[in-house]
Amino acid sequence: MQSFFVIAILVLGFVVMFQIAKASEYVGILRGEEKSRKQSNRVNAFLLLVFLILGLIGVYYCNEQLKDKILGPSASDHGILVDRMLYITLALTGVVFFATQIALFWFSFKYQESDKRKAFYYPHNNKLELIWTVIPAITLTILVGFGIFYWFKITGDAPKNAMVVEVTGKQFGWEFRYPGNDGVLGKKYYKNIDAAKNNPVGQIWDDEANKDDIFVEQEMHVVVNKPVKLVIGAKDVIHDVGLAHFRMKMDAVPGTPTTMWFTPLYTTKQMQDKYGKDFAYEISCDQMCGKGHWSMRGVIVVDTQEEFDAWIAGKKPQYYVAFPDKDPSAPKADSLAKPAPVVASLTTDK
Repeated sequence: MQSFFVIAILVLGFVVMFQIAKASEYVGILRGEEKSRKQSNRVNAFLLLVFLILGLIGVYYCNEQLKDKILGPSASDHGILVDRMLYITLALTGVVFFATQIALFWFSFKYQESDKRKAFYYPHNNKLELIWTVIPAITLTILVGFGIFYWFKITGDAPKNAMVVEVTGKQFGWEFRYPGNDGVLGKKYYKNIDAAKNNPVGQIWDDEANKDDIFVEQEMHVVVNKPVKLVIGAKDVIHDVGLAHFRMKMDAVPGTPTTMWFTPLYTTKQMQDKYGKDFAYEISCDQMCGKGHWSMRGVIVVDTQEEFDAWIAGKKPQYYVAFPDKDPSAPKADSLAKPAPVVASLTTDK
């Protein structure tokens, strides 16, 4: 029934608009086509001027209301550079936007059709074409240069003291792997992936570097003011690691590892103190990857070094999860509690 009413309203609206158009046409015939057209032209010119004024007020209002309220300031060192590049881009394109839009709507109003003025046409102007070709070309070259410079900083070599985290996307979630005390991620092979055998990323257990690697899902922990290098991949289809608060993103491609690095500037607790206890750094998938794409969300927790050390100390290497009998911290079979010996008590008959 609801669908019927919606369709009926749409049909009725179409009929009303059609009748209004026909009525306007009949009025134009009665008044005279030229007179009616000139009157409509004046009304449209005035409305364009009103649209210009209200539109600029709307742009200013939205900027004031939403500025720094959607994502807040950048939470990474590279993000500051990305924001700076965005502000430069907005400044340059903003000048062009305001100049062209004000000129467009003002000229439409000021130079509307008039019997006292005749339009002037000229087919070609070398000076104008040179100006609107060379200046945009130079401006775009500068902006592209900024982009390339920042891109190579983000994807270049991370500092030697950077911690390493492997990020793997799957339908529809995130998996993270940390190297152990050796600081090296063990080798893996996609044919070894077997969640039933506690090997979700396909680690090669014969590789000694895998013996201390730690595996977690959906929640990644990093340390504030310490560089972190992300080694990114995917299990099934192309995903994309989107770190909106850090102003970074990178494709996660099956079989083709990608990398990027950044330094977090604020802990999660600092951001919660500023924006509320519900704040969380989010890792999202920014590449359509299937019907569950909307739900592919993870959390990044930025800790102090002490908090991170305590968190990682509570995690067990995935090797021992897969082979609990080899875990040195697990109780041994011969150390299990045995029944207490029965002590006979001798009594003397009297």
